[in-house]
Amino acid sequence: MPDRPAAGSPDGQPSGIPAEIPDGLRQLVAAMPYAERLGLTLEEASADRVRGTLDWAEDLCTLGGVLHGGVLMSLADTVGAVCAYLNLPAGASTATVESKSNLFRAVRSGTVRATAGPLHVGRSLIVVQTSLEDDRGRAVAHTVQTQTVQIPTAQARTVPASGPAR
Repeated sequence: MPDRPAAGSPDGQPSGIPAEIPDGLRQLVAAMPYAERLGLTLEEASADRVRGTLDWAEDLCTLGGVLHGGVLMSLADTVGAVCAYLNLPAGASTATVESKSNLFRAVRSGTVRATAGPLHVGRSLIVVQTSLEDDRGRAVAHTVQTQTVQIPTAQARTVPASGPAR
């Protein structure tokens, strides 16, 4: 992870990320400037589950003070991508190749919570499911995304057929 201080952060920590969030999670968000700009916070990250939050903000809204659907999809994509990343074999990278979101409820205030988990972890694809809820526990959106497993050519021959160890 890049080790760079965020602009406007006197202590060198990415702005908008609470001090109680562990450094490793803070660094994951700092490595994704767009996620940091949105104000995404990761609360938990493991190969089996990633949880993150995003607070409602006026500058992220459409007409009527509704959090933009693209912002919700960005939250789901980012938390899902972190889940995929944590399931990669050593030295591999990933990219989203497909994403489908259903938006159920408008968010006009509060915090949106995202929880992602893998549906499939294979040699070439990882499929992640992410659920979004408002701060009252009501379903806001559901996203299923497919991520490629990109292994450098020299390494491709050394990954076991069963995929990464879990």
